[in-house]
This record gives sequence, C-alpha cells and structure tokens, in this order.
Amino acid sequence: MSGLLQQLFNGLVSGSFYALLALGLSVIFGMLGVVNFAHGAFYMLGAFGAFVLLDSAGLSWWLALLVVPILLGVIGMVLERLFVHRLMHLFPLYNFLLTFGIALILQDLIRMKYGVTSQPYARPSILDGSVDLGLFTYPKYQVFVFVFSIALSGLVWLVLSRTRVGMIVRASTERAELTQSLGIDVRRWVTPVFGFGIALAGLAGVLAAPMRAVNSSMGADLIIVIFAVVVIGGLGSVLGSVAAGYIVGMVTAIGNFYVPALSQSLVFVLMALVLLLRPAGLFGREEGVHA
Repeated sequence: MSGLLQQLFNGLVSGSFYALLALGLSVIFGMLGVVNFAHGAFYMLGAFGAFVLLDSAGLSWWLALLVVPILLGVIGMVLERLFVHRLMHLFPLYNFLLTFGIALILQDLIRMKYGVTSQPYARPSILDGSVDLGLFTYPKYQVFVFVFSIALSGLVWLVLSRTRVGMIVRASTERAELTQSLGIDVRRWVTPVFGFGIALAGLAGVLAAPMRAVNSSMGADLIIVIFAVVVIGGLGSVLGSVAAGYIVGMVTAIGNFYVPALSQSLVFVLMALVLLLRPAGLFGREEGVHA
C-alpha cells in the first residue's frame, strides 16, 4: 500500500510540471490562438539557464528561480513582437510552423554548445534529504516542487480572478472576441501574456534542473504530453489546464505502478475518452469547439 501511495505522490510531483507548463501554454493559446510548439524548448532553456548561471557565474538555484523566468519572459515578448505578431492575421498553421522552427533552432543551439549528454545540477543543500510523510519517506526537494507548484498555481488563479487586470486577461484568454466587443483592447495584453506563458515554462525548467536530466531534448520529450494535458483540461481554460496537469500526473503514476509499458499511452487514452464524452475538454465550453 505504501508503494502505491508513494507512486501517487510521484504523480503529483510530475503533475506539478505538467500544470505549470500547461498553464502557460493554455494562456498563450487562449489569447493568441497560437499553438506554441516552442514551449518545451523554453522549458529546456529554463533548466539550462539555471545550469549556466551556476556554472559560469556561481549564482545559486534560488537566484536562478527568480532570474531565469524573467529573462525568458522578456525573450518571449521580443519573439512575439518580432515574429508571432506578424503572422497573427494568417492561417494558424503559420505560427505553429514558426514556433516549431524556433524550437528546433533552440535545441540545436544548445546541442552545439553542450552536446547531447545530460548536464549535472545539484539540489539546493537546504532541500537535500528526505521528509517523513508517515507511511513512507520522500525526497524533500520533490515535496518542495509540489508545494511550490500548488502555491504558484493558486497565486496565478487569485491574480486572474480577483484583480481587474487579471479578470481582463482571463476574459481575453477564454473569450477574446467577446472581450474585444466590450471595448477592451485585447491587443495590448497579447505581448505580456505571451511573455508570461514563456516565463512559466522557464520556471518549470528551473524547478526540473535538480531532478531531471538537463539536456537539449528534455523539452521535446515532454511537449506532446503537455498538448494532451491542455486538450484534456479544455483549450484556453486556465483552471482546466492546472487540474488536468495533476490528473495526467496521477494517471501516469498509476500506469507506472501497474502497467509500466503502457504508462505513457494512458495519457492519450484518457484524452480520447475525454474528447469522446466532452469534446470541449473537462473545463472547456462546448460552443468554443465549433468556433
């Protein structure tokens, strides 16, 4: 029994990464209608950013947790103004291909510099060791990742639901055309929202650095699962993305415990079942499916 509980907690930790990545991806898609295939590459850059700051400048993981997402968010805003913005009036496939190309370029640049081998990154000393959770002990760092993800997701939701700016962004994300018709200039929020989504991906990468293999393909291995998470939660739904992230993490963990060979396939089985029963996703709106 304790083995299953430990595996379920593994699922919650994995779900923490899924939730943060899906949250950023969903906000970008909701407001811009852009399927950002480069999201996984920025997750990878977040992990490498932490590694470079430690290796070259001696900056701690705690500083990287603050600095890297801000830097990547700024880079994301620049990319949106230089490239994504120019293709907004065209068929959505163009921006999909653009972000796919950006992802390949970023991966190859990292591969040229650091090769294909994984780079080591030590856990912060204060988060080393284990925590007694009653029925089992669990690494302290993974517990921190789970608690931090829950707190950050809650903070983002609080800002989006309780502040005027947040409500405008949330409305623009979930009902962009309706929000525009009410006289709110949605376009002014596009660039910062894109940067915010990229910053969340970078933050997830920094969190992943001490417990995942820091290599050029780490984002490519994850992005397809994140797309499935966003679809399960409902395209453009902020709450749905976070909830689906933890659900997918739990489903994957249960699969790893009972049928390891099929654990990754279960994510897409779940996605197919959700789309069959509720085409708009768990928290999506049915009318948005046919838009």
